[in-house]
Amino acid sequence: MSRLLIEGAKKLSGEVEVQGAKNSALPILAATILCRGENILHNCSNLSDVDAAVKILRYLGGKVSRHDKTMLVNTDDIRRFDIPHGLMREMRSSIVFLGAVLSRNKRAKLSFPGGCELGPRPIDLHLKALRQMGAIIKEYHGILDCSAPKGLKGTKIALSFPSVGATENIMLAAVNASGTTTITNAAREPEICDLADFLNKCGAKIYGAGEGTIVIDGVDKLDSAQHTIISDRIVTSTLMSCAAITGSEIIIRGIVAEHLNSIISTFEEAGCKILCSKGSMYFQAPEKLRAVKSIRTMPYPGFPTDAQAPVMSALTVADGTTCFVENIFESRYKHVGELARLGANIKVEGKVAIVEGVDTLSGAFVEAQDLRGAAALVTAGLAAEGTTEVAGIKYLERGYENFEVVLSGLGATVKKI
Repeated sequence: MSRLLIEGAKKLSGEVEVQGAKNSALPILAATILCRGENILHNCSNLSDVDAAVKILRYLGGKVSRHDKTMLVNTDDIRRFDIPHGLMREMRSSIVFLGAVLSRNKRAKLSFPGGCELGPRPIDLHLKALRQMGAIIKEYHGILDCSAPKGLKGTKIALSFPSVGATENIMLAAVNASGTTTITNAAREPEICDLADFLNKCGAKIYGAGEGTIVIDGVDKLDSAQHTIISDRIVTSTLMSCAAITGSEIIIRGIVAEHLNSIISTFEEAGCKILCSKGSMYFQAPEKLRAVKSIRTMPYPGFPTDAQAPVMSALTVADGTTCFVENIFESRYKHVGELARLGANIKVEGKVAIVEGVDTLSGAFVEAQDLRGAAALVTAGLAAEGTTEVAGIKYLERGYENFEVVLSGLGATVKKI
């Protein structure tokens, strides 16, 4: 198993280009199932989660090739409607294939998804919505057997929670459904807008993406399109955390500033200077960060749950006390025990974590247990005195492309072994 060795307590400097968004690439790859002809997707990061999505497309009968950051996807020959257990278990986001496969084939058979264990993430919202659209869904022995012999029908769907995955699945199911589908309390994340932009290029009629209500008028068919995936706001927030914890000054290129408002305001409160212009960010951290009074994870445009772990790492060395409240997922504090091995002072009670800033962190062996927790441990290791060895890098590689190379380019001493 691969590990990262980090020689810490070094400042970062220079410029870095942020990668394409994993959480946009996955639903867009699923969306190609609905499109005729060859789709061209630019800015598609080379990640293990993306590889898992490609395996699913190829199993179903699609043709996929990669040329650096560009992927060519043709799904004209897709005939299968089943996705094997092994492929579904590779990532939680695999459930987004349900709406697309069911819409195309009027049948979908797959197992419950895998991925990082972050506590209950029920797919009840997905299934309830599809049933409202006319799907017949049987659940047995961990299998979902779905059919829509008469096709899916547009309807009004009110989500009890603005779930990103459920919103994406409904969109994918609705674009070729008969009639109009209206989603109220829809997720507003930038990745929802990116999926809608791609589908609309293909001929879909989606209105209101990025707002609380999305309206989808079903169309008979979708054609292929060329699309550039947005930059990854969570990777950007991780790079900001890496610069903040090391008291560094860097430039991050390829960002979308309006996607980062809650992150930017948090680091400004911590004493960082941030200037954004024409897709670039200048980030300068003080020698000593200030604690942030309170950080509450919320659906977009609130503070993202995926940024909680790396930002927490940065604030372990801040002056004062920061209170984190995790409102999205249970079991999202698995990184806390490992940060304590590096010398962090964090107390957890339920969904609340109290971070008392310490003067220094010290290198140690730590092991990641999920994707964002892995990013948090790497972030902390950059500031820790001595050597930090981070195991469980398979989780990091689900969402960060060659992160050790990226950090080395900014002057860090990071080696993959």
